[in-house]
Amino acid sequence: MILDIFQYGFVARGVEAGIMVALTAPLVGIFLVLRRYSLIADTLAHVSLAGVAVGLWLKVNPMITAIAAAVLSSLGIEKLRATKKIYGESALALFLSGSLALAIVLLSLARGFNANLFNYLFGSIVTVTAADVSIIALLGMVVIAAVVAFYKELVYTSFDEEVARVSGIPTRLVNTVLILLAALTVSLSIPIVGVLLIAALMVVPVITALQLKKSFKKTIMYAEAVSVFSVIAGIYVSFYLNLSTGGTIVLIMLALFFAVLAGKPAKGEAGKSASAARRLAP
Repeated sequence: MILDIFQYGFVARGVEAGIMVALTAPLVGIFLVLRRYSLIADTLAHVSLAGVAVGLWLKVNPMITAIAAAVLSSLGIEKLRATKKIYGESALALFLSGSLALAIVLLSLARGFNANLFNYLFGSIVTVTAADVSIIALLGMVVIAAVVAFYKELVYTSFDEEVARVSGIPTRLVNTVLILLAALTVSLSIPIVGVLLIAALMVVPVITALQLKKSFKKTIMYAEAVSVFSVIAGIYVSFYLNLSTGGTIVLIMLALFFAVLAGKPAKGEAGKSASAARRLAP
């Protein structure tokens, strides 16, 4: 009964792509959350929307143009942030508003909003093609391999960038790698949760796992578990109840977060912070 939905090709493709996205999103998201870079996910999501608009306008695969737009913009954001000519938040605001304006203009040229656009905005497993699955799987493995290769550097830079720099870690390179990984992850997530909900996929599982006050590696494992469960359950529920895939996935994630939060014993804020720091510190 449970496996009956796999007789539909689009569901099988959606689950395959969803699992890969569910594995990569928290893996990158935990470093963004710890560095208070969560807004980057939203910014890159809007940049990806501009990439999708370019793809729809040029009649090419929107995933490819979304990835290209996100990667190029991530390099621009990091360049502006590194030069310190403007504050990091200001750089994000520039790219967010500029990419959204570009997307609106391009979509107006491409005869405005249509069904395909709404699928990219809110996510729909129906839109996931075999080519999308191949792209998501390939780039997902690249993201996972990069996190494994730079794991130590990413951890130390996330907790204290100044100390990491003094210790000889190339923090500028690590920052560039992190934002590139974020760009790839955001782009890969579009078919599953949509542009408007990508940030939740990268952030909510992580903050849910952080409530459990475990070691850094265990926190990653719990975040992965929350993410994978939410994506698979969201696909099942949205299929049988005819709901939006992306919205259902995020609502399940939020339900898990509030369930964990409600089940956590009360503790003073100072105690929470100290305990979290001791457990997460490498």
